[in-house]
Order: sequence, then structure tokens, then C-alpha cells
Amino acid sequence: MPATPAVDGEPIERNRIYCAIADRHLMLQDGRVRLSRGPRESHARPSIDVLFRSAAYERKDRVIGVVLTGRLDDGTAGLWAIKDRGGLAIIQSPEEAAYRSMPETALRHVAVDHVLTLAEIPAALAALAKAPTAGKDVGVPDEKLRIENEIALGNKALEIGVRSLGAASFYTCPECHGSMVAVQEGSFTRYRCHTGHGFTPSALSTHGRQNIEATLWSALAQLEEREALLQEMEQTIRNLSGEIHTVNAYGSERMQVRQLAARLRAVLKDPALREDAYADEVEN
Repeated sequence: MPATPAVDGEPIERNRIYCAIADRHLMLQDGRVRLSRGPRESHARPSIDVLFRSAAYERKDRVIGVVLTGRLDDGTAGLWAIKDRGGLAIIQSPEEAAYRSMPETALRHVAVDHVLTLAEIPAALAALAKAPTAGKDVGVPDEKLRIENEIALGNKALEIGVRSLGAASFYTCPECHGSMVAVQEGSFTRYRCHTGHGFTPSALSTHGRQNIEATLWSALAQLEEREALLQEMEQTIRNLSGEIHTVNAYGSERMQVRQLAARLRAVLKDPALREDAYADEVEN
């Protein structure tokens, strides 16, 4: 089958592979391909969850979603939507996957139909595509999927009902610092802000670690600047007046600042602050 980069607005045809392109969500709408610069989901555009949700809304039980190797938990929310609309869910066997957390998280939260090796998936897809569908159409109301698809297409989230997707959350959006709602899907909880950005728990956690690290580096820079300033002031007083009390006061504070900076530098070396710490923990 021919595989080509997707073009916005082109009709969906049989026996073709449509490939996502950089910085655009790949979606289905009214029998056509849509490419959108809607809000990022889990810091990603294109997003697998956006694609899966739009397919579930558009084709209901005629969708088969496949989640392969990958870090964190992308794909779980979208696969849940596919299953909830009557479609089928396949994951690559976590034991075989180079990075097991994506298929493993999907297996934990979604009623997966098939756990297969990479070599087994093509034949399974060919057979399942020829099988009759169950005609199922239950679960999450289409209205919620419609709202999320409209958000992904770039429409104003607040006006189209983003707050109706879930209860108010304690967390704020790391992209725009707006308030977020918690979207509950079975045992899986994700978050969406009032401007439309979406986050899985792992994506939110990873970005939080990055913010903490950035704050700590900023604090270290300020401490080192203060140490340099105190040293300069100490030396100036020593050279101009030699007031021992003042010189000693500046020197004492400078040493306290230096010690605090050393402790902070040690914290910044902690492996827990590494960007991929969560993913490594999951893989191990």
C-alpha cells in the first residue's frame, strides 16, 4: 500500500497509509484527513491520542488501535476511546518492546483485545480488518469526544465546553498556567486546561520535574551572584577603611551563601531530577 504524508482535506481511501507530519495533529473528520495546529497534548503535536479519539468518533467500531513500544503513557487515553466506542485494541507485547511503558500502561488501563509480538501484528490486522464488526455504540457520550476533537482542531476550548469534561483539578497547566479539569476514563485520569492543552499523568510529572530543576538552577545562579557581590563588598571595605567588624560580617555571610550553594549543587546532581528518570524507573 502506498504511504504518503497526509494532506489536509484529502479524502480517506481504501488501501492507503496516511502518515502524520511534523507540528500537525493528524485527525479524521467527515471522511477526510484533517491536519491541525491545535493545542499540544502531553507536549506533542502530532499526538497519538488526538488521532485515536478522532477515529473513534468518526468510525466507532470500525477502528483498530495499535500501541507499540514507547516511553511514558501516550496512546492509553486514545486506545480507551477506541475500545469505548466498540473498536479493537492491540498492543505490542511489553516483554518484546524496546520501551515497555506505553504498551504496559495501555494494558493496565484498557481492556486490550490482543497482546502480540511485532511479527504477529500485520497478519492480525489483515484478519481483523476482514471480520464483521460488533455494531457496538455505547460508553462515553459522543458529545465529550466531539468537544475534544473540536479542541484538537484549534477551536476555543472554553467556549465549546472544556470544563464539562471533568471536575476541577488541583493542578495548573505547565504550558499556559491555566486551570485544568481532570478527565476520568475508567481507571485512567488525564488533564486538560481551559485553553485546550492536554496531559497524561506521566507527561505532567515529567514537565513538573523540569520546572523544579529550572527553579533550582535559577536559585543557584542567584546564590553564586550574591557570593560574588559579597566578596566584592568585603574587599572594598577592607581596602578603603579596614573596618574589621564590617569586613567580618560580609565574610561570614559570604561563607553561608557558599555553603548553601554547595548543598543546592549537590541536589541538582540527584538522579531523580533527570528528565528521563520516570521513564527509566518504569522500564526497569
